[in-house]
Amino acid sequence: MTYHPKSDFMRVMIERGFLADCTDYQNLDEALVNGVVPGYIGFDATAKSLHVGSLIQIMMLRWLQKTGHQPITLMGGGTTKVGDPSFRADERPLLTADQIDDNISGIKQVFAKYLDYDTDAPNKALMLNNAEWLDGLNYLEFLRDIGRHFSVNRMLSFESVKSRLDREQSLSFLEFNYMILQAYDFLELNRRYGCLVQFGGSDQWGNIVNGIDLTRRVIDNQIYGLTSPLLTTSDGKKMGKSQDGAVWLNADMRSPYEFWQFWRNTTDADVGRFLKLYTELPLEECERLGALAGSEINDAKIILANEVTTLCHGAEAAAAAEQTAREVFEKGGVGDDLPTLELSREEIGDGISIVQLIVRSGLAKSGKDAKRLIAENGAKMDDAPVSETGIVLDAAALASPVKLSAGKKRHALVKLAD
Repeated sequence: MTYHPKSDFMRVMIERGFLADCTDYQNLDEALVNGVVPGYIGFDATAKSLHVGSLIQIMMLRWLQKTGHQPITLMGGGTTKVGDPSFRADERPLLTADQIDDNISGIKQVFAKYLDYDTDAPNKALMLNNAEWLDGLNYLEFLRDIGRHFSVNRMLSFESVKSRLDREQSLSFLEFNYMILQAYDFLELNRRYGCLVQFGGSDQWGNIVNGIDLTRRVIDNQIYGLTSPLLTTSDGKKMGKSQDGAVWLNADMRSPYEFWQFWRNTTDADVGRFLKLYTELPLEECERLGALAGSEINDAKIILANEVTTLCHGAEAAAAAEQTAREVFEKGGVGDDLPTLELSREEIGDGISIVQLIVRSGLAKSGKDAKRLIAENGAKMDDAPVSETGIVLDAAALASPVKLSAGKKRHALVKLAD
């Protein structure tokens, strides 16, 4: 990157590693210097929470607001009814309107922690829903006014569509319309709110360029696109996934302790990069911590885990998670903040097997996985190896909390409900 930015926002994007590509560096930079720039990211409501894979975009919006500009979070109440086909091998299951609304209310909880929606300043964050303009569209009018600006030849050439067709996987007409709807979102946001820039992962480049082109053709306004790299960890894994599934940002779907632990388990090679992207520590400090070696890099990982968890769940939750980790790992004890499975005496009955407990506490996905864990000597109960799959615990055995472990890093408590 040889471009030297004048605006604080563009400087942060480049220095901290957020920038993959931009449609027009210079003119966007000038706009950012000359006034408050509204910028948006769209989030489809396919689940009740976003996961760590969306955190790079959320941090981009947070930096946009911190540098004096206006972040817009666009909820896909309309587009979720269609489903984004970009780089997917199959069609998304269609959700009902109630499921979509339910998911949106869950996702809103995430943004409330990262952005200020209550300020009176001109850079107050906005949360909008594209159902506002998509739900009422007249199909024939939309085809005539908007559809005529799209070349099917060009749409078929986009990598996200091409990759699906090259594999001879079906792409429904419904999904094919998604890129037109996303382009229309950008046009409407520019028309209604003066939105000048759309952010997204680099897989959204084609959709973003479509919106810029459409807005120029329909209302002759110049707008911009800026994408972030699609992050993988240094060992090639997709960001946001862990051994036991997605790392959700809502506390009711992934406990603050498990969230903290995900970041504490970052591989050494990723620490410096993740500090720059996911925390607000000064750049020099991120570089210093990322360069630590040997056992000292573990101190940097604890700082990373604390900083990211503080942003997502608050300082108290981060401190509690660190304390629990110290108790579990350094003292061999049982931390208060561990994921906990509470069982009633009725559920336990005459006894419950160790295999069921491992599955129900979230340490294995299935009985088969739990049995494999035991066979490979990866399961422990109260820090003692579990060697038999036939172990059964009754209510008396669970009168005091029992700590279960899968490997060295994943733990849960099982206890009798009061």
